[in-house]
Amino acid sequence: MIEIKTPRGIISESKSGKAKLIWNDDFAKRRNEQFDAVQKMVDSEVLRQSDPYVPMRTGMLKKSGILGTVIGEGVVKYIAPYARQNYYTNAGRGQEGTQNGGLRGKYWFERMKADHKDEIREKSGGKLK
Repeated sequence: MIEIKTPRGIISESKSGKAKLIWNDDFAKRRNEQFDAVQKMVDSEVLRQSDPYVPMRTGMLKKSGILGTVIGEGVVKYIAPYARQNYYTNAGRGQEGTQNGGLRGKYWFERMKADHKDEIREKSGGKLK
């Protein structure tokens, strides 16, 4: 029987012996700080890498992503009232739109992720030690 519970530590006994798991006192604090730093980097990278994919008429949709996102929370929000409609239905007919050989158009996050997920993963991977 193997039993591991919480960072407070636990004593586990079985027929073959006894084991005590003790966590470092600062483990949770240190790991949380590391996870927070990585999350901030990922959020920033998602916004940065999504920029060329976001439909652009006046630039407010792109800015609504910057204004609606709290870096480090793990959720990127485009808060313009028309953001949802553009995300699912934008035809990409603008000067830099998908129909004219550009990147701007619907499903911008999914398309950005397909193109840049390895870069983002690589950048975030070296932060946790």
